[in-house]
Amino acid sequence: MARVSNLLESKGTGVATVAPDATVAAVVAELARLRIGALVVSADGAHIDGIVSERDVVQRLHQLRGDLLDEPVSSIMSRAVETCAPTDDLDSLMRTMTERRVRHLPVVADGVLCGIVSIGDVVKQRIGELERDRHELLEYITAR
Repeated sequence: MARVSNLLESKGTGVATVAPDATVAAVVAELARLRIGALVVSADGAHIDGIVSERDVVQRLHQLRGDLLDEPVSSIMSRAVETCAPTDDLDSLMRTMTERRVRHLPVVADGVLCGIVSIGDVVKQRIGELERDRHELLEYITAR
């Protein structure tokens, strides 16, 4: 059974973070520059203060209009952050992402941020597993 640690081995453990006092404008610029959908909000880069996604920005932009860009990211971040561990299996991860309606899960080991997994990462890993299974079955069938 595939685990989060397997996914991180191929993806890497780098996590894009932003300080809680960074402006929303800085967050938008970083999301665009990195072409990602979320940043972990962390004062020290190791512990999670929150998470901010494109969805958070859009929802607050609707409420505050242009004034939002000068606000600190801590004013729009999600403080209750769903996380996972490197030992979690991908099936439970998919379930959590679906039930909680989250697309990004920071990976935490011993209380320290050590990676982040997106729904795209999980889907890519799962497709790879299915392709390997298909290849093995085809080899088995044609070897007979």
